[in-house]
Amino acid sequence: MTTENLNSKPIFVTKPFLPPLSEFLPALESIWESHILTNGGPYHQQFEAELCDYLGVKYVSLFTNATIALITALQVLEIAGEVITTPFSFVATSHSLLWNNLTPVFVDVDRNTLNLDSAKIEAAITQKTTAILPVHCYGNPCDVEAIELIAKKHNLKVIYDAAHAFGVKCHCGSILNHGDLSILSFHATKAFNTFEGGAIISSNLETKLRIDSLKNFGIESDTSVKIAGINGKMSEFNAALGILQLKYFEDVVAKRKQIAQTYQSRLKSVEGIEILGPFEQLQPNYSYFPILVTDKFRMTRDELFDFLKIAGIYTRRYFYPLISTFSMYQHLPSSDVTNLSIAYDASQQILCLPIYPGLETTLIDKICALISTNEF
Repeated sequence: MTTENLNSKPIFVTKPFLPPLSEFLPALESIWESHILTNGGPYHQQFEAELCDYLGVKYVSLFTNATIALITALQVLEIAGEVITTPFSFVATSHSLLWNNLTPVFVDVDRNTLNLDSAKIEAAITQKTTAILPVHCYGNPCDVEAIELIAKKHNLKVIYDAAHAFGVKCHCGSILNHGDLSILSFHATKAFNTFEGGAIISSNLETKLRIDSLKNFGIESDTSVKIAGINGKMSEFNAALGILQLKYFEDVVAKRKQIAQTYQSRLKSVEGIEILGPFEQLQPNYSYFPILVTDKFRMTRDELFDFLKIAGIYTRRYFYPLISTFSMYQHLPSSDVTNLSIAYDASQQILCLPIYPGLETTLIDKICALISTNEF
């Protein structure tokens, strides 16, 4: 069969949702007229307040991006020594540990969710362990109750990388209320975006104030710098966009849900294709649509990846290679592939299909046809 582009434009995994420019212009004019561009201006304050209300959390601290938020979160809790985490994530998760001179200890993932396997955490705890850094992979909640029990038993802090989990709810409300801190990403690839951005979710005012000090160089007053902070502040432009995006988020999720259901229906009977989820949660956000291309499929994952690419469909192998295989982590004992067999296998099989509100049904049908039959 000769493949050809399905569309004059390539189809990517995601296209950031942007509200009508006409609705954003009043905010731009307001910022322009005020000359307040950053440093906790009115849009920054409004966005934090609206996020608290929408997400059902106590405190939000906005950041320029989630990586700086992760680095800062570890500083806030004064984490030292070793931190248990997952190898199946974006490198920012573990890089934040290295930036804080911490040692990542990788633990394998659960086969069904690809989240950190709570049953394997305790075996990795040593006298140097001070924290657990799990990831709500693809926005699907970790086993938060089991992780909380382990953390309490061993007096460990828990910081959730919730980059994918904006608006996600579990059995007890917002998934962001679990752990000592949770970190969100508002990068353009996420279901909710502010071009670039991130946030730390905290549960008490004292922690919120320390976070806000750390993200502003540690400045206490115009003549006093109390702690060694960093510049992690979100600008007024990003905050203003976030306020506008909140108005559309429910519609965005509804459209992503329709796409996910179409994929689910069309691909569930394809031999060798395994669909992750849907998982038991009250409110998912359909951040990604991951499939596993198993040995029973007619081609390998990488062959399917290349085949779709020729057809103009740009899928992503989230997450491949495993973090533990990169040069700065290979020397760690916990990076041994025999210790991470499930994560390793998943990294060889995972493929995330395009999912975003503007993806037309006809294109979804063609993508599914290519995967199912190699035909347009």
